Amino acid sequence: MKFGFLQSAISVVALCAALVPLAGLAQLSSPIEGALPGGSGPGVHSPNSPFAPLPQRTDVLPWSVLTDVKTRIFKNRVYPVFPPAVLALKDKTQRIQGFMMPLEPGEKQKHFLISSVPLTCSFCTAGGPESMVEVKTKTPVKYTMEPVVVEGRLAVLTDDEYGLYYRIVDAVSVK
Repeated sequence: MKFGFLQSAISVVALCAALVPLAGLAQLSSPIEGALPGGSGPGVHSPNSPFAPLPQRTDVLPWSVLTDVKTRIFKNRVYPVFPPAVLALKDKTQRIQGFMMPLEPGEKQKHFLISSVPLTCSFCTAGGPESMVEVKTKTPVKYTMEPVVVEGRLAVLTDDEYGLYYRIVDAVSVK
């Protein structure tokens, strides 16, 4: 398997998550006034973004639920501490809406990240690992810069080697 790009992309997320505890020592800056420091929280979709924000949908798991996670540090590693509401979602079918981040080149993707904000937007502030979900689909999904919705079984990850908090497996694209 090709993990080079995945490792690089997720390493950036993990590095940002690792820097969060250091926020008291150094001020992490954000281009959006009042935004959370980069690498924590849900991310911020700037009103200056050329991309439209995620449309309101009642049939998807809200990012506010997924990003309601605390962290703890143990042996120089950052671990997620999930609230009961998130743990109750483990191994259940969920729908998630977000922006695709391909992990390999190609028009169609079977393995990608989905984020609460477009990572291709220079005005938006990316969140931490709680604002991304690794997606593994049954059939390839055509890459788009528009929001997508996927449905699959949600894994809540307590000690992922890449620093991720969530994964959707056996996913299908939903309109």
